[in-house]
Amino acid sequence: MANILTVNGGVPLVGDLEVRGAKNLVSKAMVAALLAEGPCRLRGVPEISDVKIVSGLLELHGVKIDSTDRDGELLLDPTNVEQAHVADIDAHAGSSRVPVLLCGPLLHRLGEAFIPDLGGCRIGERPINYHLDVLRQFGADVQKRPEGLRLTAPNGLKGTRIKLPYPSVGTTEQVLLTAVRAQGVTELRNAAVEPEILDLIAVLQKMGAIISVETDRVIKIDGVDRLGGYDHLAIPDRIEAGSWACAALATKGDIYVRGAQQQAMMPFLNVFRKIGGDFDIDDEGIRFWHGGGTLNSLVMETDVHPGFMTDWQQPLVVALTQTSGLSIVHETVYENRLGFTEALGEMGAVVQLYKECLGGSPCRFGRANFRHSAVISGPTPLRGAEITVPDLRGGFSYLIAALAAEGQSKVHGIELIYRGYERFSEKLDSLGADYEVG
Repeated sequence: MANILTVNGGVPLVGDLEVRGAKNLVSKAMVAALLAEGPCRLRGVPEISDVKIVSGLLELHGVKIDSTDRDGELLLDPTNVEQAHVADIDAHAGSSRVPVLLCGPLLHRLGEAFIPDLGGCRIGERPINYHLDVLRQFGADVQKRPEGLRLTAPNGLKGTRIKLPYPSVGTTEQVLLTAVRAQGVTELRNAAVEPEILDLIAVLQKMGAIISVETDRVIKIDGVDRLGGYDHLAIPDRIEAGSWACAALATKGDIYVRGAQQQAMMPFLNVFRKIGGDFDIDDEGIRFWHGGGTLNSLVMETDVHPGFMTDWQQPLVVALTQTSGLSIVHETVYENRLGFTEALGEMGAVVQLYKECLGGSPCRFGRANFRHSAVISGPTPLRGAEITVPDLRGGFSYLIAALAAEGQSKVHGIELIYRGYERFSEKLDSLGADYEVG
């Protein structure tokens, strides 16, 4: 796979494309298959490297996966789940943080699980201590070993009462995947309630789980003795849809995103409209375009759902470089997510980072030494540069900046973008982008 993209920018992106299943749901639904006593069918699966990584991890544990001649469809047979070799898990885990989510299902199926050193995008601490804490509350025993962590459940897993210090998506997923087969009732407070979480709950309910989502971020799970398979169409990827919308705005283009859904994107659509972007919604998707007038600056902050999603922030910042005046972005979810703006400065953007909580309410990073607020001055014409992708969302944001910039850019490390953006080079072709891969 080539890892350099040479982009001749300054051309409006015009055309249509399709987004399929959400990266943040598909991998978790695949893990849920470990809990099943029958085959599972997952539809709307995108061709992204994260799906290949999770497929490899599941196959190491004895899950048979068939995707032959089925575009966007996976058949998963977990009948013969087995413990994988430590070295094999470690070879896969450098590219993904999914192995930690296998723990609950593997403890139910095999009585033990293993966590190697974890990879993922370097956008903040993203510690696994939340995961380990909740697994211990279910009755898991965690042993530190030189090659990683070994988990066992000598007395089985039992339901418990958990209150998260922060509504972490990953930890909420961990609780769900563990509690559904634990003995008794689990009550989770301060849970994440993102659309992808609710879609995972829908998958688990199809399998036979008993889960209720109550008010004030409370989720209750009644453990059951067995779970069957599922047939599920994944929720569309709202992150990818928002990324292409920002590309339309930054390049003064017009992009129809087939599969984009209004309800899951309401926080994004409100901000898009405030800036001065236009959109039109129909039953098949959403059309995003630059209305031709002056774009407006704004003050906003990221937050857990139903707030403005942190994964929308980076592509939005690129669009904000083209707005008139000063914009303030306060990042409250990941402490280091604004580091990508350094390369935007090399392209002509004027972005200053601050440690203070600017423009919004104080957040958990306010007393720490993290530059988690950005002030963007615009509009500033962007110029081509040589830049290197820092992480998945930052990488796509660099791609947007290169497409909006005058002149030629070389974007290194684009293999990271394949983790979450399906067939993005084909989609660039459909939008009339001028680029070369090599």
